[in-house]
Amino acid sequence: MSKGSAAAAIFIATLSCVSPAGFAQSTDQPTYVVTYIEAGPKAATEARELVIAHCAATRKVPGLTQIEAFARSGYPSQFATLEQWQSAKAREDYAATDDAKNYLMRLSPLLVAGYDERIHIPLTVGASPPAAADAVVALTHVDLIPTFKDTGIAKVKEFAEQSRGANGNLRFDVLTQASRTNHMTVVESWSTAAAKDEHIAKPFVKSFRETLMPMSGSLYDERVYSPLHC
Repeated sequence: MSKGSAAAAIFIATLSCVSPAGFAQSTDQPTYVVTYIEAGPKAATEARELVIAHCAATRKVPGLTQIEAFARSGYPSQFATLEQWQSAKAREDYAATDDAKNYLMRLSPLLVAGYDERIHIPLTVGASPPAAADAVVALTHVDLIPTFKDTGIAKVKEFAEQSRGANGNLRFDVLTQASRTNHMTVVESWSTAAAKDEHIAKPFVKSFRETLMPMSGSLYDERVYSPLHC
């Protein structure tokens, strides 16, 4: 076996160890998957094409509700995907297919970091139309100190529900990581960068960030993306 093939095999085997089957979640509730992908700078174009092709092909899979792919603003070799499945079982079934494994096998040699796939369940979600081509998308990882988990979750949920439907807002959801319930992903979509900036300047946003900071185990890690057409 070549070194590249061996590395890809280890890569896929590692992912199998964090399958949603190992999480304490119902197999019939909606399941979201947020994945962060960092390719080498010289592999940016090839990785982008693979991510777009994967996104388009996966739309045909039974049990998939929605899939989107994004390119990180200012970082041409970094990408993210956001999947919504009807159930954890539907997602598990897809992950076991040859198509899913082949995608990972082809992508693995292009990466300079681990394929960061995080399985989620919904905390608070509204209407989730696919982001328009010129939308501004933000994915934010929230890490709460376990002793502040319940208080912090309530604050994040309240913040999302207060922000949803603001001027120019298209989506404002909070997803809870299934394997670590003190970790969440905030998913925002805005019609323009100006609308997002207007929201950030609101006093309640500053108040939320200040209140959440002492409860956080890491930075409020917001990453801004543009949608990929797939």
